[in-house]
Amino acid sequence: MEVINVQVDIPGNAPVLVLREVAGAGRLVPIFIGHAEAAAISFGLEGVVTPRPLTHDLFCEAIEHLGATLSFIEITKVDGGTFYAELVLKVAETESRLSARPSDAVALALRFHCPIWADDSVVEAAGLLPDDKTEGSDDGGDVVEEFRAFIDNVNPEDFAS
Repeated sequence: MEVINVQVDIPGNAPVLVLREVAGAGRLVPIFIGHAEAAAISFGLEGVVTPRPLTHDLFCEAIEHLGATLSFIEITKVDGGTFYAELVLKVAETESRLSARPSDAVALALRFHCPIWADDSVVEAAGLLPDDKTEGSDDGGDVVEEFRAFIDNVNPEDFAS
């Protein structure tokens, strides 16, 4: 997955993280996130360095201080409109997974320049094919409106295994 952008849903003033699958059909996966996380992701995308470390920067420093690396992050599932992610940390030869919100995981992945993965089930459930308006665009186009329509019409049974 690649981060396309963070945009604000105008009617609700809610930030939306837009991811796009790199391989395959290029489906877009929009995830509603908090304002602080949107700022952290935007700072990561733009390479902003603050005079004092913000929370995500501090967490990166702590990971490095402990001799660990962030190998990759994975968005593991979506359940009832809530997305779940894991940080995959490596210390020496040991790999550990920590549960995280996708917004926090993406903010860290951008700082570590590590891959962002999404389970196929997440992309199948929440992925939207870009329409003609968005194909040449890198901004996610009308994906927020499509996602709102998806959320308005989704049922918990749609995500049953």
